[in-house]
Amino acid sequence: MTDTPGALDGYRVLELGTLISGPFAGRLLGDMGADVIKVEAPDRPDPLRTWGNAEQDGHRFFWTVHARNKRSITLDLRGDAGRSVLLDLVEHADVVLENFRPGTLERWGLGYDVLSARNPGIVLARVSGYGQTGPLAGRPGYASVAEAVSGLRHLNGYPDQPPPRLSLSIGDTLAGMFAAQGILAALLARQSTGRGQVVDVALTEACLAVQESTIPDYDRGGVVRGPSGTRLDGIAPSNIYRTSDGKWVVIAANQDTLFRRLCGALGRPGLAEDPRFRDHLARGRNQDELDAIIGAWAGGRTARAVIDELIDAQVVVGPVNTVAEVVADPQLRARGMFVEHDDARIGESVLGPGVVPKLSATPGSVRTAGSAEPGRDNDDVYAGLLGYSEEQRAALREEGAI
Repeated sequence: MTDTPGALDGYRVLELGTLISGPFAGRLLGDMGADVIKVEAPDRPDPLRTWGNAEQDGHRFFWTVHARNKRSITLDLRGDAGRSVLLDLVEHADVVLENFRPGTLERWGLGYDVLSARNPGIVLARVSGYGQTGPLAGRPGYASVAEAVSGLRHLNGYPDQPPPRLSLSIGDTLAGMFAAQGILAALLARQSTGRGQVVDVALTEACLAVQESTIPDYDRGGVVRGPSGTRLDGIAPSNIYRTSDGKWVVIAANQDTLFRRLCGALGRPGLAEDPRFRDHLARGRNQDELDAIIGAWAGGRTARAVIDELIDAQVVVGPVNTVAEVVADPQLRARGMFVEHDDARIGESVLGPGVVPKLSATPGSVRTAGSAEPGRDNDDVYAGLLGYSEEQRAALREEGAI
């Protein structure tokens, strides 16, 4: 871990949300150098502290990575004392980030009108299931439902089978990425206007926004795209193929130039001129036949041989890796995509993903792991940032506000 100043060095974010979407946006901003202050209720820490599959000494490791680069404070936003403290913090902040159900901040007396009255430049980023407006705004939302409602889940899996999950809360992650994007745009606009604004991100809309041509295809052609298994219908060849040693490789050569190279590697250059495969549209119409030809070729070779031969031919190819193979990948390692996080809860380092994207002049970094205990940085923030005396902090603790 390093102390390299990032592109957002000097910006401060108050992260009020829990679980994945809002805190993921906070992680992205923290990776780029922002001072992210994670706010947890004194009696209800973020449930993400207990998430993850592996466990050691009672600790799980989603938190280690997800809460990295964040200072940790406790604050009860439901009471007057906690509300007053938050408004003091807002005076020193650039962004407030939350992913509560719409109306929650307003119920606590902390709506955008109140925050912006205290700091006109504040950017309030709000992530919710369905957005801050509309007939379903007040409904609670999780990524699993958002993926389904948006149509994203319908595109996953195989025809005539139940649509599976991706094994990740991808809707939360997408919403967090869009929230970070919106925050950066709002901060850029503030340079001209001097004022902040509200960034409104819905899980459903984040899932909808990545669906390529599904909407215009339906609007103009009545096409209801469905799941297509391991390939995209009409995009060929671009599929997974099983090799003689039982592994899977992705071969993607759907552009004409790449397809010609693939045909040469297969020892069948004439396929490039075959009317069934001559161009993009023809290959899409005859996808099954083409996959059978490539599958037979790949099935007679090991995965290593398939990859080596196609790389030599400058065809796009790669293995379907497990996480064990991913962490051993020399390219990802060379790019610094595996970073040790010093997890104080277990007294050892924990490997996690590196920072994306890479900036040449002001690179992001992993400076700290997720805090071992809620409120680790209470004194640092309340005394160091706000200048509260020990007597003031003791009174807040006595009242249960921190």
